[in-house]
Amino acid sequence: MSWVQVILQWFALPEVGLGAVFLVATVSATLLPMGSEPAVYALVKLRPDLFWPAVLVATAGNTLGGAITWWMGRGAHRAADALRHRDDDPALPPSAGRAEGRAARWLVRFGPAACLLSWLPVVGDPLCAVAGWLRLPFWPCLFYMAIGKGLRYITMTAALLWMI
Repeated sequence: MSWVQVILQWFALPEVGLGAVFLVATVSATLLPMGSEPAVYALVKLRPDLFWPAVLVATAGNTLGGAITWWMGRGAHRAADALRHRDDDPALPPSAGRAEGRAARWLVRFGPAACLLSWLPVVGDPLCAVAGWLRLPFWPCLFYMAIGKGLRYITMTAALLWMI
């Protein structure tokens, strides 16, 4: 048996199921392309009594991943400033086009509340990075991320359980 199979079997155990959900939810909220809903659904399907703990743990992990992505955006802004050797604080990198400028203006307009949409596929994770790039306040962004991500896990897990 390969080491990958051993690790996957270990994560499949109900005793470590919540830990696996947390890990998968955290990693999936960074810029890596993966989803955590199947892990939450699988655990809840095996252990229906873990619905709320699984949703809460997945929300916490996914929010942590969003926070990491926010800090990655903030760090990218600092690195870009250092590379340009400039003291001014442009909101966008010099290569940003019209669409990026429009998106950044929209994000600044709505502020941290825009992070409610961090649960969206494709655009949610980059939204967190751009919020960090634009230096939107961290704690309010984190608060809105948690609300959006929590509502997604409740909705998605309940819908999957109902449909399947």
